[in-house]
Parts: sequence; structure tokens; C-alpha cells
Amino acid sequence: MDLGVEGRVAVVAASSKGLGRATAEALAADGALVLLNGRDEAALDDAVAGITAAGGTAAGVLADITDPSVPAELVDDAVARWGRIDIVVGNAGGPPPARALDVDDDALLAAVNANLLSSVRLARAAVPHLRAAGWGRICFITSVSVRQPIPGLSLSNTARAGLWAWAKTAAQDLAADGITVNLACPGPHATARMTSLGAGAGAGPLGDPADFGKVVAFLCSEPAAFVSGTAIGVDGASVSGLL
Repeated sequence: MDLGVEGRVAVVAASSKGLGRATAEALAADGALVLLNGRDEAALDDAVAGITAAGGTAAGVLADITDPSVPAELVDDAVARWGRIDIVVGNAGGPPPARALDVDDDALLAAVNANLLSSVRLARAAVPHLRAAGWGRICFITSVSVRQPIPGLSLSNTARAGLWAWAKTAAQDLAADGITVNLACPGPHATARMTSLGAGAGAGPLGDPADFGKVVAFLCSEPAAFVSGTAIGVDGASVSGLL
């Protein structure tokens, strides 16, 4: 399938590793010019080099996406570098495990900043450019917890559900502008994050990050023009709810 993203410019946040990197690789493989971001310089350089070696076009910005100034800086960098921006993928590392009644205000605020506000800031910075072009794709990498809260991950559950509510509303606000807003909601995948949470030990099969990246790439594609306001589960049937 031709995704129609060749020559499009994409910003993928927190993309030096894991599902963010897999998403950047999938978009680049279909011809998008991709700006990656991360805090680990060696990992970021490796991700950019990998895309370039595979024939794609990529650049990296060493920065912490949870810094309130960084999302707009990434958008500005992409526009300065390539003259446009078409796609933004919001993403950030998940907060530490915690039971709901054990978290304090500071922990909740940090989780909301990382896993809700950083993505909102990225979208907000990009929307004027997308509106001017009459075309845009916004996708947030979240978690299956937006549909089924995960025990022991109260911080992630709270922040990501808030982002889902914001994205659902934004999708309606932006539909007339040719801009879609969606969520890609991974279940357990073979990433360092899942290893740190103990996934994989008797928990069933893990998803392939490369496959997940292709799902996000589709949500950012031309054929997905009428897919908006959705939360697409990529979870190997781990979510048992009907909605």
C-alpha cells in the first residue's frame, strides 16, 4: 500500500528507542523526512544512522520532550530544516509503577506533564502549519490503559486517559481542517520499558515494535484521511473490554 507520505515531514517525539524509534523508522521507510528526538545522545545518533543507512532521511534533536519549550522547538526545527511539517507523533517515556493511593501530587503532576501535556504542546505547536497546508496527521502513542487501566500503573493510567479525552475533543475541532487526531495504544511489546516492568515472564507473547510502527505510519497516512478520533489497540487481544 502506498501511504502517501513520501516527501512529508514528520516529527516523532521520544524516538531514539522503543516504539518511538520503530515509528520513525516506519515513516522513513515510506519516504517521510523524519525528525527524531531523545535524551540519550548515543541512542539518538544510532537511530538516525540506522534510518539513513536504510536509505531514509532523518535528523535528530537531543532534548527532553517533557521540557515545556521543547515541543515547539522541534516543530520549528523541522520547518526550518525542511520547509514544512505534516505529521506529528506525540510520545514520552512512561512514569514509574505506583498504586493509586500511594502517589503524591508531585508524582501526578510529573506524569501529566510527560504523558499528557508534552503531546498537547506538540500538537498545539504544529496545528497552525497543518491548518495552513490543509492537511495534517497527529498521532499519540499511549497505552491500552486508555481502555482498560493496568493494575499498579496508576500514574500512566491517569495521564494517558486524560490525553485520550483531549485528543477525542481535538479531533472534532480539527476535522474540517483536513487534520486527523488518533491514538495508537500498545499492549506489551518487546521494548526496554516492558522489560523494566517485568513483562514477558509468563505474560504471553510480546508484540514486535516494527509492526507497531507500521500501524502508526498508517494512521499518519493519506489513506487514513477518514480515520480520526480513534484509539487503535495494538495489544494482541490483551484488552477484554468491548469498547
